[in-house]
Amino acid sequence: MSQTRVLALVGSLRAGSVNRQLAETATRTAPEGVEVTVYEGLAEVPFYNEDIDVAGTIASVEALRAAAAEADALLLVTPEYNGTIPAVLKNAIDWISRPYGVGAVKDKPVAVISASPSPNGAKWAHEDTVKAIRIAGGSVVEDSSISIGATAEKFGAAHPSEHAEVSGQVADVVAGLAAAAGELVNA
Repeated sequence: MSQTRVLALVGSLRAGSVNRQLAETATRTAPEGVEVTVYEGLAEVPFYNEDIDVAGTIASVEALRAAAAEADALLLVTPEYNGTIPAVLKNAIDWISRPYGVGAVKDKPVAVISASPSPNGAKWAHEDTVKAIRIAGGSVVEDSSISIGATAEKFGAAHPSEHAEVSGQVADVVAGLAAAAGELVNA
């Protein structure tokens, strides 16, 4: 059995972000045979501009596209900024969707985890992320996506991986994502 590779893209650049910690939880709870890698470097990717989208000219873009292309599935982890998806995550989706119709996200299984301190659980950002990745060509695995609200009360100063229920939910998301990737390989 080959290793299933999942690339996690986090919509918060803050080192102590709960969303980053949820991506780290995914790396820790991944089932045997599944490797989750949290992508580093989204801060270096320029805003999408078709005028500068020339193959091989921007190292940070080439690295992002290569990582997305090599992954069997994508895990998008997003907070909610002003009621929607953070620019850094939307920008990553824009870059990996190009060239349109054949970008690194085309037909790739994708799961979304959203989290925020509000009871809303970043559901608006979650919905916008699902919409953007679908339009970009990704295949959203609906039953392998979660929204987590009230994170400050739920986790306090603890890492989300220490919260048994959430850790289990994240593990289920990764397992479902890996299963969807396996179905595509065996199709």
